[in-house]
Amino acid sequence: MYRLILMVVFLIAGCTTVPIENSRVSIMTFNVENLFDTTHDEGKNDYSYLPLSTKSDPEHIKRCKEIEVEHWRNQCLYWDWNDRIVTQKLSRIASAIRQIQEGPDIIVFQEIENRGVLERLRQDYLSDLNYLPSVLLEGNDDRGIDVAFLSKLPLVGEAELHDIVFREISEEREADTRGILKATFSLPDNTLLTGFAVHFPAPYHPTELREDAYNTLNQLLESLPGDRLAFAAGDFNTTSTEDQAKKMLRRFVEGDWHVAHQSCLNCRGTHYYGPADNWSFLDMILLSRNFGVSSDDSWWFDRSSVRLVNDSPYQVTSEGTPARFQLPEPSGLSDHWPLAATIRHGAQ
Repeated sequence: MYRLILMVVFLIAGCTTVPIENSRVSIMTFNVENLFDTTHDEGKNDYSYLPLSTKSDPEHIKRCKEIEVEHWRNQCLYWDWNDRIVTQKLSRIASAIRQIQEGPDIIVFQEIENRGVLERLRQDYLSDLNYLPSVLLEGNDDRGIDVAFLSKLPLVGEAELHDIVFREISEEREADTRGILKATFSLPDNTLLTGFAVHFPAPYHPTELREDAYNTLNQLLESLPGDRLAFAAGDFNTTSTEDQAKKMLRRFVEGDWHVAHQSCLNCRGTHYYGPADNWSFLDMILLSRNFGVSSDDSWWFDRSSVRLVNDSPYQVTSEGTPARFQLPEPSGLSDHWPLAATIRHGAQ
């Protein structure tokens, strides 16, 4: 947690230095599975996430019937995505976040429609946790889903959204991708921490697209000053099957990053794919190699802190897998479980 221990002796002395011994900063990544508001955003394919009262228009029905996948077609035609539903979705997201005592210091979100709905979460459901205004830059994903930060640490400078550099990609596939959001925050001792929020191309896209995404991320890391602490978090969409076959983490991650979930004992994954009975850490937190791993280092990665955040009853099915958000009467929360990790300054 982001704890500033302000001692009386410093106040009396008028000292401006903030003591940070035993400071902690927690990071969470959370794919909230389609957090949309109830209104249409121009140019975005958000037609499933509208109130049923607006779905009788012939143009809407025609548009929905063109969707090939039956499940998605029925969502577009029949889901009643009204304010009551959004309220319940937001409440359940907040309950998951609050499993981390005092709330994580930095949350990296995926599948947020716009800054307005994220600000509603911050202001109406998390107001007592003292998060600063959210960081979200609108990208080009066809559905309108974006990555975002919610942080208690102050933002330094302006956030930047970087397009992934693909070697070869069709317009249709590129419309189903998100950029990498870069933002820098100030740690309690004014050390700078740069974060990268990611949502890589989905597993049904070719492996080469995720390889390009990893390469873009690593180039962004290399562009930072050599002593800059950094993390990357989000939905990397690398299945365990793909990693085993293509050695994705070994080739693109482990040389430059600590992989947080590798320290999570007895953790099966953050996502479950039923047809293949397969668990994966689609969601990851990566910490740059200049983080230490012991209290002898300035800021260090606490390997023992890594955990799945899945204790809410809305998050788990009767089979023990992530419970996606379903209508007509809302059940579940998200088809991903959040992952959290902590960095520390000072002794264990």
